[in-house]
Amino acid sequence: MNQPTIVVIIPAFNEENSVGQVIREIPAELVQEIIVVNNNSNDQTAVEASRAGATVLDEPIQGYGRACLQGIAYVKQRQPAPDIIVFLDADYSDFPAELPRVIAPILEQNADLVIGSRALGNRQRGSMTPQQLFGNWLATRLLRWLYGVRFTDLGPFRAIRFDTLLALDMQDKTYGWTVEMQLKAAKLRCKTTEVPVSYRKRIGHSKISGTIKGTVLAGYKILTTIFKYW
Repeated sequence: MNQPTIVVIIPAFNEENSVGQVIREIPAELVQEIIVVNNNSNDQTAVEASRAGATVLDEPIQGYGRACLQGIAYVKQRQPAPDIIVFLDADYSDFPAELPRVIAPILEQNADLVIGSRALGNRQRGSMTPQQLFGNWLATRLLRWLYGVRFTDLGPFRAIRFDTLLALDMQDKTYGWTVEMQLKAAKLRCKTTEVPVSYRKRIGHSKISGTIKGTVLAGYKILTTIFKYW
């Protein structure tokens, strides 16, 4: 793929202290547009994202999947359509400068979906909670047993061909978003792969793994999504 058009989508809920840093560390020479979906934040997330040069969209109803779907709806209006969509979190736990590593299998190996695997990469001690580690282990085992696809992570840092993304017809509006993408790619026999990515402690407090309620709801939604499409 020669000189692909790449768009980054960043869902963000109350990430005023980190979103600007994430945007500024994305390799500007590779990316045509950075979209931050402000997901009902009550802080200065939208202001900081705009100040850093991103296109800011509003999704007033909270939900990780809802924010991602809002970003996709916006991208559908772009002419011409982009070649690759990169998803990245706004909390600065990922390393935006590793974007070339994440898109490389699409450019060089004709992959359709690339997952940045924290399990394979350099993960800072304490950057993932024990429940996150167990949840990833369980979810990826179920994906292997039920869908015949090998993943080591449900990591948020990922790249996908735009036409593949549209073919997946993503539906989940909350915590099941990442696993839905991976299992649907398996069902459609897309070419998927993983690359190791670095991971560090996030800036601020996690709204999901940082609370018992968030952890339980996320785990329940991931598991029900896996069985829903089986």
